[in-house]
Amino acid sequence: MMKRRDFVKLSGLTVSATALGGPNVLSNSLKGSNKVRIGVIGTGSRGLGMITEMSSIADLVVVACADIIPSRLSEAVQRTNGRSESYQDYRKLLDDQNVDAVFIATPFSMHAQMAIEALDAGKHVYCEKTMAKGAESIRKVVKAVHASSKVFQTGHQYHNSRLYQAIAQMVSDDKIGPLSSFQCQWNRNGDWRRPVEDPKWERMINWRMYREYSGGMMAELCSHQIDFINWITGSRPQTVMGMGGIDYWKDGRETYDNIHVMMEYKNGLKGKFTCLTTNGFDDYKIKLFGKKGTIVVDYANAWLYSEADTEKKEFDDIDGVSGATVKRSGHRNYVKINVPHKDPSRQALIDFRDSIRDGQKVISDVKTGALAAYGVFMANRAMQKQTIETWDDNFYQI
Repeated sequence: MMKRRDFVKLSGLTVSATALGGPNVLSNSLKGSNKVRIGVIGTGSRGLGMITEMSSIADLVVVACADIIPSRLSEAVQRTNGRSESYQDYRKLLDDQNVDAVFIATPFSMHAQMAIEALDAGKHVYCEKTMAKGAESIRKVVKAVHASSKVFQTGHQYHNSRLYQAIAQMVSDDKIGPLSSFQCQWNRNGDWRRPVEDPKWERMINWRMYREYSGGMMAELCSHQIDFINWITGSRPQTVMGMGGIDYWKDGRETYDNIHVMMEYKNGLKGKFTCLTTNGFDDYKIKLFGKKGTIVVDYANAWLYSEADTEKKEFDDIDGVSGATVKRSGHRNYVKINVPHKDPSRQALIDFRDSIRDGQKVISDVKTGALAAYGVFMANRAMQKQTIETWDDNFYQI
């Protein structure tokens, strides 16, 4: 059982960035160069949002944008106050010598080709999740990154979150005891569609609905949580099974509107991933169940629940540094985990800048990106073929 003094210590947890691992100087460090000039490929909702974020980060400058949809490209240039070049052909952006790095936010199926071409063009790459679609594409990206001297970061931004890093450290330090299970969900109530200004752009704007371009909710949502479970277990899914269906939104989509996937990790650890589009209750959550306690995480907050017998004990206020107070939920005492942290997407961009400019070690790298991507591949194949998938040890030697 978790002892009272251990539980109280955790409630006031504060972790510094340096405690989570120091920098590792890369061979392609650009020390002495202040500005990182970025070209954004794909200016849909994610690309536009990240352009806005980049504009408020020192030494990140968007100098070029590329998209085949004119209205989106125009809006992207406006968000840079008209200071960026615009290209409808992304390959011309890759030829632009004023571009040091690219941010790829295109449909999933395009990630691998664009990332490889960007590396070949001598650009640093931030490739949005999921890294690549299909086992062969994943292998090709890994090979290209290993052959390159450039920085490559995968867009699993929670891997860059200092809060998530602190939680991973807590699990590693056995603060909640051996993990016995996990539950991951990302529920929404809506059709997941975006408005289309012209029918000819339907498949490009709503690409998440079509298997040609998309890995569905497993790739677009659950991949973040697969990445996190891989991370805290130091492993990857060994066995995957699941079900999904188009059971509510009968609108021509090809990807599922609900998914339910079970994964087994090393030492028999089992857990589930759920995504709904017809009920948003509890939204995004990760629950880690250990022998001594449970950690519950959402986008930006985390709580620790004790498994100790607390029926006859009252906890005092926690130290004045954190200002946290032990609370009760049912028969469980819990505290909020207090860790200074930025928005994960913002932190990921800052870390990308620092990896290029200062040689800081890449946190969400090609290895973690590949392992998460292959987990997505296994899960989608299990659902689509109604099979039990097992990890292919020949896929990626780690």
